[in-house]
Amino acid sequence: MLPVIVAVLAGTLAGFVHVLSGPDHLAAVAPLASHGDRTSWRAGALWGLGHSSGVLIVGLFALVLRGWLPGSFLIGGLSSWSERMVGVVLIGIGLWGFHRVFRGKADTHSHAHPRAAFGVGILHGLAGSSHFLGVLPALALPGLSASLGYLGGFGIGTVAAMSGFATLISLIATRTRHRGPAATRWLLSACSTMALIVGIAWLSL
Repeated sequence: MLPVIVAVLAGTLAGFVHVLSGPDHLAAVAPLASHGDRTSWRAGALWGLGHSSGVLIVGLFALVLRGWLPGSFLIGGLSSWSERMVGVVLIGIGLWGFHRVFRGKADTHSHAHPRAAFGVGILHGLAGSSHFLGVLPALALPGLSASLGYLGGFGIGTVAAMSGFATLISLIATRTRHRGPAATRWLLSACSTMALIVGIAWLSL
């Protein structure tokens, strides 16, 4: 039982660090959480759930195919495709944010935010950078229970970290809103610019 608990705690810490150390993660969620209402944290939580789902898919796939050489090529291909798509999606989020700025809707909530956050999270979870902390350690652990515990903990850390980040962005947006519409537009513009820069850099790597 102790190895499983240790695996869960290690996975939680890894998930927390992984999320907050990834500029692509923060750039994806910041524009979606910048409307500053009480539900902004959901964008982060749903991104985290999506990310965890993507990592879990790859992790379970890798556990089933562990030791089978063609399986590693399949995972590598999926990871490579997802990495490229992350850049494209980040650029899309940035352009979407500027579209809202120019239409004067920078401070309004959209029901598309949660769906977008969940989908982007899945894509990030399938991408290769997640596998180093989310999948490979799970494969190295002895026993299926410890491996699944690590993956579960990684998901918990991911959701907690991104929910906290989205809440922080929401608090900043709420304070910004009191300074007038122009300040709100500047905040969304800054978040959207970050998404565009990271997305372009991602595709250039």
